[in-house]
Amino acid sequence: MEQYKGRANALVVCGKRVLMVKYRADGEEYWVLPGGGIEDGETPEQAAVRELKEECGINGSVLRFAGYFARSDGNGAYTYLIDAGEQEPVLGFDPGIDEAHRKLVGVAWKSLDELSERDRAWLFASGLLCCAEIENELDSWTREVIPPKRSVQ
Repeated sequence: MEQYKGRANALVVCGKRVLMVKYRADGEEYWVLPGGGIEDGETPEQAAVRELKEECGINGSVLRFAGYFARSDGNGAYTYLIDAGEQEPVLGFDPGIDEAHRKLVGVAWKSLDELSERDRAWLFASGLLCCAEIENELDSWTREVIPPKRSVQ
């Protein structure tokens, strides 16, 4: 049996909204896909479904592979498009984190307009364009070059 390393993410889409979890770390908050480390003996697909259950309290089934990106630490992140039906998410837990430094604090359906540039960049890197609803949403975006907003430091 092949051993997988890295992370697995669950991409759950409802219309033009994506199921996201919010973390707080070092005084900052950010939204990401439900996901986490792949455990020994687990496939990335199994890990994505498990992480969705842990962090959002819902069951899902994998529809298809959405994307993979190599991280700078050498571990990849696998993303799977998952069907969760009509279930409503609830804030779950993340057993793999040290809550003194990083904490799961929210779960919500988010549209692209509700996310920071950084959070959107991670979504697109994760394979968001595998969803027709999101790909069609881009038709309404401008082709104007807009430089990223820089945070004031």
